[in-house]
Amino acid sequence: MAKNLQDTTTLHNGVKMPWFGIGVFKVEEGPELVNAVKQAIIHGYRSVDTAAIYENEEGVGQGIRLGLEEAGISREKLFVTSKVWNADLGYESAIAAYEASLKRLGLDYLDLYLIHWPVEGKYKDAWRALETLYKDGRVKAIGVSNFQIHHLEDLMKDAEIKPMVNQVEYHPRLTQKKLHSYCQEHGIQMEAWSPLMQGQLLDNELLKKIAAQYGKSVAQVILRWDIQNGVVTIPKSTKEHRIVENSSIFDFELTPEEMKHINELNQDLRVGPDPDNFDF
Repeated sequence: MAKNLQDTTTLHNGVKMPWFGIGVFKVEEGPELVNAVKQAIIHGYRSVDTAAIYENEEGVGQGIRLGLEEAGISREKLFVTSKVWNADLGYESAIAAYEASLKRLGLDYLDLYLIHWPVEGKYKDAWRALETLYKDGRVKAIGVSNFQIHHLEDLMKDAEIKPMVNQVEYHPRLTQKKLHSYCQEHGIQMEAWSPLMQGQLLDNELLKKIAAQYGKSVAQVILRWDIQNGVVTIPKSTKEHRIVENSSIFDFELTPEEMKHINELNQDLRVGPDPDNFDF
């Protein structure tokens, strides 16, 4: 169990990935983004998650440089993730997309590179590209995002290297139990995007009650639930006090009964697109 903000899970290839990080989905380029990434690093975060389609890799890179400088730590102490977008899911194009992301971020390598969505007929070529980048030592770990069990099975039929991570929508209303079990069985680390269901769970009575018992916020209870379920989580925030609050979840522990009650909130409800029916 993670004891502090810098604790890591070990991926199946031995690479250590922090349990907790900051996400920057829908945060536009500009000073607010740069500052959010910088503050996260200063306040002890060691993982930053972005994607080509967010169109904010340059600002993220700037925030990383400023944060590392102010925190007095080296690049190696940070775990940086980006993702290849659907339009680039070919062999050559995925490699070119990786280079472009690195350039925008101003980095020499990424710690994790993911296929963003399982576009039918395209993700296998992209996966071969990711395997090449990995075998060439250009990226520390490779994985996928939004893959269902059938996508993973299909991918692994031809893959030389199995994904190290599957980043999916995951929160108390969408617990993805079967997918989670499948990933655990195959040594694929599950990671949550939209862990707070874009704020839709903050008024939930059960969560409010549990939060009150610990003197915590509902967001902190949900993020703690992620970690205790063995799911890496990357909540998004641009406000310094919220960035600090989100990460202050290592000084309490939910009981097995509380975990069970939160699990039972599941309704298979998505706020994002359905990986089986998307057209972008």
